[in-house]
Order: sequence, then structure tokens, then C-alpha cells
Amino acid sequence: MAGAGRKVAVAAVQFACTDVEAENVATAERLIREAHKKGAKIVLIQELFEGHYFCQAQRLDFFQRAKPYKGNSTIIRMQQLSKELEVVIPVSFFEEANNAHYNSVAIIDADGTDLGLYRKSHIPDGPGYQEKFYFNPGDTGFKAFKTKYATIGVGICWDQWFPECARAMALQGAEILFYPTAIGSEPQDGNLDSREHWKRVMQGHAGANLVPLVASNRIGRETVETEHGKSTITFYGNSFIAGPTGEIVKLANDKDEEVLVSEFDLDEIKATRHGWGIFRDRRPELYKVLLTLDGEK
Repeated sequence: MAGAGRKVAVAAVQFACTDVEAENVATAERLIREAHKKGAKIVLIQELFEGHYFCQAQRLDFFQRAKPYKGNSTIIRMQQLSKELEVVIPVSFFEEANNAHYNSVAIIDADGTDLGLYRKSHIPDGPGYQEKFYFNPGDTGFKAFKTKYATIGVGICWDQWFPECARAMALQGAEILFYPTAIGSEPQDGNLDSREHWKRVMQGHAGANLVPLVASNRIGRETVETEHGKSTITFYGNSFIAGPTGEIVKLANDKDEEVLVSEFDLDEIKATRHGWGIFRDRRPELYKVLLTLDGEK
């Protein structure tokens, strides 16, 4: 019956980071509260929001930014906020796990419960985005988390370029996909602007899996002192929410702090997904080529 579905409002927040953790955590909380006032039940914060995107440089002192998963002060604060507002919050952070380090996200349910951890699987290594220096490849595998409002999948930034990541989460029951992100200009080529490519790839994930998708990116110009001098990235924002056919329903610009909110009827989308047959007609036995590097069987 029309209007009787399971409706969930989701949000993406977007802001410029300082390099002071307390300031950024306070900004995130303020914007989450704003999203909650607009009706959002699941709110996405951008990747590594506690400070500047330090991966522009390879510096040993930046490892001091990492924190253990358990007892993490930012996660605890977001748990308290989740419980107060009854919202779900994926929390991105730089994780120290004994002698390993990960780019991770903790999934906090609407009652403040920590549902578990996802560690970024695909780690970039290019000018301005030298993440392999800091992060081990994630060892959790792709996951779907059953929250109070929906089963969700969360990938992290570079994961968003890989359709296998989105499909793996959808196959596990993810009804909405979330991608916290830090992406902007390319220090080695000022003429390279990936923002439209970036959006289209994720719109494709939404459409290919018939699920809504939420992407949160930072804004602002950040300069980091590297071993070769200063490096600067201008982050292009463009945080967005896509519907289940890949259509963009809410879009931020490249300069302003924003809170985007959109509501979806997950039962209606589920019925459409089942009728469309994209999971019924899969032929996984033909996908063994994905396990090779050169496409040879």
C-alpha cells in the first residue's frame, strides 16, 4: 500500500577541517544535530574528519594521530550523541591496532551501541594521497551492518571507485551505501578535476545495486609541510545523496558547509530491486576472471 513503507531519512554533512581535533569534533556534532532537526536518522561524516588530511606527506610524526579503536574518545563522544539523538553515525578515524594502522570506521547504532568496525580495503598511493605510508590494507572484508533503521554498508573513499565493494555490501543485504571521503585537487596537475567522474562512479553503484547512496566529502584548502616542501589540496566537497537509480537527489557545492537530507522508502525500493532482477540474474560462476590480474582464465 502506498505510504505504508519503511521510510528512512539519511544525511551527509560537509565542512572544512582545521587541524585541531576538538574543533572538528565539535563541528561534526553541531552538523549532526542540525541533520537530526531536519529529520535524519543516519548521518554520515566525512573521512578522517578529526584533522587535516595528513596523507599529503610521509611524516613519522603523523603516526601520533592514530588512536586505538577501544577507548577512542571521539567514538565515545559520538556514541553519547547517537544515544541522545537516536541517530546512526558511521565514525571515521585513524586506527592504531598494536603495530598495524588502518583507515577505519566504527558504526554507531541509534542507541549508542558500537556495531563493529570496517577497515578501508583499497589504499591509494599517489601524489598528495600517500595513504600506503600510513595504512595497512583493511582485513575486515566488506560488511553490512544491521542498524535500528536500515541495514547499511560503509566503504571508505578509494573503495568508492571499485564496483566489487558496492556489490559485496549489497549482496550482504545493505539497503543504503555510505562513503566518507577526502578528495580534491591533484598537487601534481592543477588541471585535473575528478569531481564529475567521482560522482558518476558512485551514481553507477547506486543504480547497479538499486540502493540509495550517500557520499560525504570535505571542503577547504589544506597545506601540509612535506619532506619535499609544502603540498596543498583544495577539497571540492560536492557531497551528495543518490537515489536507487543513480539519480542525484541532493548535492552540495564545492565551497560551503552543508547538511544534506533526503528520505527513502526502503520497502518500496526493495520491491523494485526484486522486480528488476539484478540479483536473481547474476552469474557468479562466470566471474572467476576477477581473481586474475590480466583477465586471463
